[in-house]
Amino acid sequence: MKWNLRMVAAQRDLWRPTEVLAAFQQVGFNPSLSKVAALWGGKPVTVRLDDLDLMCAALDCTVADLLQAEPVADAQAAQDSGQLAVGAEGREPGPVRPVPRTRHSGGPRSLPPS
Repeated sequence: MKWNLRMVAAQRDLWRPTEVLAAFQQVGFNPSLSKVAALWGGKPVTVRLDDLDLMCAALDCTVADLLQAEPVADAQAAQDSGQLAVGAEGREPGPVRPVPRTRHSGGPRSLPPS
């Protein structure tokens, strides 16, 4: 999920992270300015559900307005572009789990240099 705070705040005529922070503080939500700036930039930030409710109350929006789903990569589009996951040659299209490589020598690992 990606944060959509900037667009929601613009609908309330809030154009800077400091203005959004002031709106949050009016409803009792006191995050740090760096957290608000990260939300403003759309970066992944952990927010408690109670705080998410306060954010929605401050911005007069819903949770769906604040969070924007990221598009899921289409397996057919990846095949059309010629890009395949490592080890996916000759398999059916769909999700592929990564598999660790097997060792060619078959013996125990050597110790790292000291």
